[in-house]
Amino acid sequence: MGRSLFIGVASAQAIALALLAAPAAAQVSPASPAAQPEEPAAAPVTTEAPAAVEDAAASGEDIVVTGFRRSLAEGLALKREAVGVRDSIVAEDIGKFPEANVAESLQRIPGIFLSRDGASNEGQQISIRGLGPSFSVTTINGAPVRTTSTGGVGGSSRTFNFDVFPSELFGRVDIYKSPLANLEEGGISGNVDLQTPRPFDSKGRVVRYSLAQNYNTGSGQIRPRGSLLVSDTIGNFGALFGIAYAENVNERSGFQSTGGYNSTALAAPGFLSPAPPPNTTGTFPFALDLDNPTANFGSLTRAQVANAYMPRFYRVFTSSNERQRLGMVGSLQYKSDRFEASVDGIYSRLTDVNDEFTFGVPVRNGRTVPGSTSLPGRGTNSGLIPVDVKIDQYNNLYGTFDNSSILTESFYRDAKTEFKYGIARAVWNATDTLKFSAQGNLNKSEAFSSGNRVVSNIYSIRTTFDPTVNVTYPTISSPVSFTDPRSFTDPSLGFGSARELDEQRSGRFVVNWDAGEFAGAEWSALLGASYVSSIKEVERRDGTAIGRSRTLPGGGTFATLDVFSYMVPFLPYGAIADGGNAGYPSQFATFPRAFVMDFLDANGANAASPVQLNSKFRAEEIVKAAFFEANMKLPLGQGDLRGNVGMRYADTSTIIDNYAPTGGGAFAPRRRRGGYDNWLPSLSLAWDITPKVLVRGSAGKTITRSALVDIASGIAIPNRFNPDVTVGNPNLRPQTATQYDFSAEWYFQPGAVLSVGAFKKSLKDTPQSVTIFGVPFSSLQLSQDLFDRRSLTGSDNGTIQPDQLFNVTTVENQGKLELKGLEIAYQQNLTFLPAPFDGLGVLGSFTKVWRDGNDFVTTKGTSVSISSVPDYSYSATAFYEKGPFAIRGSWNYRARSGNGSVNNGNDQIAYTAPQGFLDGTVSYRVNERFELRVDALNITNQNLYIYYENPDQPKGNGQSRRDNSFFNGTTISFGIRGKF
Repeated sequence: MGRSLFIGVASAQAIALALLAAPAAAQVSPASPAAQPEEPAAAPVTTEAPAAVEDAAASGEDIVVTGFRRSLAEGLALKREAVGVRDSIVAEDIGKFPEANVAESLQRIPGIFLSRDGASNEGQQISIRGLGPSFSVTTINGAPVRTTSTGGVGGSSRTFNFDVFPSELFGRVDIYKSPLANLEEGGISGNVDLQTPRPFDSKGRVVRYSLAQNYNTGSGQIRPRGSLLVSDTIGNFGALFGIAYAENVNERSGFQSTGGYNSTALAAPGFLSPAPPPNTTGTFPFALDLDNPTANFGSLTRAQVANAYMPRFYRVFTSSNERQRLGMVGSLQYKSDRFEASVDGIYSRLTDVNDEFTFGVPVRNGRTVPGSTSLPGRGTNSGLIPVDVKIDQYNNLYGTFDNSSILTESFYRDAKTEFKYGIARAVWNATDTLKFSAQGNLNKSEAFSSGNRVVSNIYSIRTTFDPTVNVTYPTISSPVSFTDPRSFTDPSLGFGSARELDEQRSGRFVVNWDAGEFAGAEWSALLGASYVSSIKEVERRDGTAIGRSRTLPGGGTFATLDVFSYMVPFLPYGAIADGGNAGYPSQFATFPRAFVMDFLDANGANAASPVQLNSKFRAEEIVKAAFFEANMKLPLGQGDLRGNVGMRYADTSTIIDNYAPTGGGAFAPRRRRGGYDNWLPSLSLAWDITPKVLVRGSAGKTITRSALVDIASGIAIPNRFNPDVTVGNPNLRPQTATQYDFSAEWYFQPGAVLSVGAFKKSLKDTPQSVTIFGVPFSSLQLSQDLFDRRSLTGSDNGTIQPDQLFNVTTVENQGKLELKGLEIAYQQNLTFLPAPFDGLGVLGSFTKVWRDGNDFVTTKGTSVSISSVPDYSYSATAFYEKGPFAIRGSWNYRARSGNGSVNNGNDQIAYTAPQGFLDGTVSYRVNERFELRVDALNITNQNLYIYYENPDQPKGNGQSRRDNSFFNGTTISFGIRGKF
């Protein structure tokens, strides 16, 4: 690591010396990202430039304001000039986005909640105003796009994964929270438009570069990052090309319970029964052997032990994820006084190589016969034997147990997403009052992921589980050696892969007419039409059966192989953190990646296996839309009253190709058609009461289409370890919402604002799961290889009986939901302070959401409203920019959020814990050509986890019932950047 660090710093110093030797670059005026031509409410982004210069003059600096302060000023100008509710983030300069990750930039916008990809710890998806990621629509340059990555591949959602793209590809992001008729329908929570840079954003030649090294404290690894953007204009023509590349290695570790907590008193009646009892629906079954002669309750009673809670699993989790991201952007542009045209393109490739290892006791299936190798769940013994146990203040059982087993997995995941995008657009100002604009777009996202593992076991041993020392790094110990491969037995494997394709074709034509003055007001109108064809294809393969039976190099099969001769007595990337608890297993035996991926050829087995026709589908949605907007500007009082009223009509037709079971495990192709149409009105008003005070209000109707997996899939299997299947419903209607917004904004000095806003959304036809219990397996017409036979039968070679009962879930439109919210935002440059403190600035936001619906009801009748997004969130940023020096720190916090409102019989509500992330940037600009910069993400190394809380138990019980409790480390990027 030290040598890599030395080389990286030496390289940076060499480049710095070369740049310093060059002549100083001429001062370049700030860039202005191109706005969408069909947005009459958008003002030129230079609107706030005089204010920014005024700020600089007030502080005694005779320079053009650049950097983060200018980015904030231009974003604020766009917000102020809009009629509806809109926020914007603008690049500091062409090819210079304020943050390293676009998604992480968005979390400083009021009402935006960020969710991170667990493996890479990067911002991935956003939720807006109390609704999940699937409730927003994302466009690039106004054209709808879809893309997925890593763990989302095969999920068939409508969400957009921002981590596919380097931030250097974009020049501006607009977030529309209130509806406009010209915006693409489908986003009840809002619309997000990413805009790529174009040559005329900055006249003349611009070359911008960055070189850095990414270092993660968890992995201890250093990886490169760099970008280059070249743009030039000659007369009416311009060309731009940019490329960005980054690598990072993120290592995380901690504890997993893999699905909640339960007591043996609740779980034992449902153990291995064909249908769970009413009070244990969906609850994992396990049994303690309380009648064993060696059982010892100590000072506890039998009833206390039986009714105390244990995790479904108590196990170590660790993973190392190596991410590579390559992105390119290009633009050819022609611009004259009356006509503008451009051809823009994006290419991005994201790859993740993830090594994941788990090790621990499977409480959920813990029955074994002492002294033998009988599989869990077999024999006459009734499960774990408590021999030295305790119960904490929240009724959690822990301590030492006999007759337990160890299950360990060496799990290798690979994922790749490739995204291609092209758009041609033109704007013609035919007259001073008539403008025509048109664009056509093609984009394609193809994602592939695989997950391949080898599982091994240690049976009939004594283990100790104690979370009281460190709940994230608990004690898991045994007299048996965890690092000796010969301690393990009974190997099995599980291979699988998924492919997801998104392809979209869209066209758009808009006419803008400036009608002039009438009845004391200025009027304009917009008339347009659009066409969008969206195709999604999903397929899965399971290479497990082929992997078990194929002949391996050197002869033999997995079943005849001495598997444990390939096992190694350590984790491949070294001992993991133990949180200061020596009882936490920081090392255990694993199977190397080369054994699983090369020798066993796991992905070769996946490729050779047939496509799982039960979950394969191709869905095409064709949306034809027409829209009209009328805009007016009326002098009123000291300012103007601006208004926008519009109507959007969207006709949606669907063509779904999937497969239906025909008996005996066979499937036949099936095509189904559907469709619906929607009229979507919108109204927005903004009144500049004074030059500094503005109020705005809006109302409208919006829709969000249901997830394609709920519409188009035949029979899907959400978890191969459980007797559950889901069935698509092609007749699902979109959710509809009526929404209202109101805000008051005080622009009390240049570059400053204090705003308060309120919103309300009433949703109907929300999709809800409906489950039919006790469906015979024979009626499903599914192959047994689609399920983990050990979990369902107790044996690798067991047979799922025709009369074994399964649960079948589908989705129907039958729900309602109401959201109310409050948003507060503040931004100010503190130029009134004496030098040198006049370079300080602050901004912050706070969002509170009230949500009715999705109540969790305990067995005692206690009702708790559950929201899948936080009840509140806030962000706070302080920055200092003066002369060549700049520093910025941001704290982003989100309250807890619920993970489901269904009571599984144990009264445990699953919550994602509150999260707070501190990020920072320090830079020193020598000149335009050379700037030293350090960026740090997750400075406090936030503990991310899920917990299970019983609302009828003492406060704090959930904090002792953890799942997926991980630390990811801090990522530091140090390097240089500049422009010439």
